[in-house]
Amino acid sequence: MCGRYVLVQKVELLEKRFNVKAPEGFDYRPSYNISPGRLAAVITDENPRQLNLFRFGMTPFWAKKPMYLINARAEGDHNVEDNPGYTGAKGIITKPSFRKPVRSQRCLVLADCFIEGTTKEKLSKPFVVYLKAGERPFAFAGIWDTWVNQDTGEIIQSFAIITTVANELLQKIPHHRSPVILPRSLEQAWINSDIPLSDVTGMLRPYPAELMNAYPIDPAIKNPRAEGPELLKPTGQRLTPEYETRKTDDVNLQGMGMNRRLKEAQDFLEFEL
Repeated sequence: MCGRYVLVQKVELLEKRFNVKAPEGFDYRPSYNISPGRLAAVITDENPRQLNLFRFGMTPFWAKKPMYLINARAEGDHNVEDNPGYTGAKGIITKPSFRKPVRSQRCLVLADCFIEGTTKEKLSKPFVVYLKAGERPFAFAGIWDTWVNQDTGEIIQSFAIITTVANELLQKIPHHRSPVILPRSLEQAWINSDIPLSDVTGMLRPYPAELMNAYPIDPAIKNPRAEGPELLKPTGQRLTPEYETRKTDDVNLQGMGMNRRLKEAQDFLEFEL
């Protein structure tokens, strides 16, 4: 599952990166710990040129009370054993909570990186998972819905992140699922209401593991009220080594050694704040 993620970019950068505009009164708050129930930035198929703030944790339109469906399995009820080699049917299209949104209510969920725990220890042993080469922000494949509280008239717009089988990097954590991260080339297709359903389900695949990396962090991230860049400070090595060529033409191995970890976090956190 993907239940925590990070987005700390300035609104202006998000607008430029995704070719959108924030509406007047857009009350966006950068966060190092976006958790279920929080408002977060999305771009929907309904308003593909506008930033929106929806609640993380989807409530289907037909629900009798608020729900917090944070993830939607691409396989639906198939692949219950979470076999990473599964390539079969995308059962999401038949699930009552998701079959309508996946057809006509899709969104880009904007993120800088995400937090994933081990399958057994969960967020008691968390990792920051990010895209290499400074590829941030990026977009998860999301679905959204609108729910109306029949007692109060309150309208809640909310979203879920679609997950798929774990790629090789997530398996190293180890974790049994991966959020669907969309390549830039597919972002606009995801929020195009006119594409065939077969094209939609064809996008629900793991992001290439070789373009990602991860490192462990302190379990303080478990607290949904915790905030600040210190949450992403490394407590260990990256899962795969990364080499970087400096201007002096020497080559340094990044993420190795305790005395480099704070600097690594500082380098990683050089977002446009």
